[in-house]
Amino acid sequence: GYYQQNDNGGYYQQNDNGGYYQQSTRETKFCSNCGQTIDKNAVICPKCGCQVSQMANQNPMPQQIIINNSNNNVANAVATGGVGANPKNKWVAFLLCFFLGFLGAHKFYEGKAIMGVLYLFTGGLFLIGVIVDLIIILCRPNPYYI
Repeated sequence: GYYQQNDNGGYYQQNDNGGYYQQSTRETKFCSNCGQTIDKNAVICPKCGCQVSQMANQNPMPQQIIINNSNNNVANAVATGGVGANPKNKWVAFLLCFFLGFLGAHKFYEGKAIMGVLYLFTGGLFLIGVIVDLIIILCRPNPYYI
C-alpha cells in the first residue's frame, strides 16, 4: 500500500480498499545529501540517488591501493630501442657523417649496410642526405640505440 508519514516519525498505511489507516512501525533516518526521510536500512536514497551508508558486506575501511610503476622490462626495451639493440656513439657517427658521409660511412657504422651502399653510389644521396643526417645525428642522445 501507500505510506504517509505522521508528525512523530511513524507511518500510516493506507488499506487497499481505501478505507482506514493503520500505523506502521518502520524505522527511518535522514539522507545526508538531500535531507529527506528514508528507510533505516536504505543504502541509496530513493529521492536523490546518492549513497547514504556502506553496504552490510562492504568493509568500512578503505582498501589500500598499490600502484607498481617499476616495470623495468618495458622501460629498458623502450629506452634501448628494443631487445638486443646496439648502442652507438653520437660523436663517432657525426664525425663519420661529416667527413665520409658521401661514402655512407656513418650508415655502415650504424649497421645499415643497404643504406651505406646507396649513399656510396649516390654521393650521400647527392649530399642532401648527408646534411639531413648531420642534423638528425646532432639531435640524438648519446649513446643512441639502433
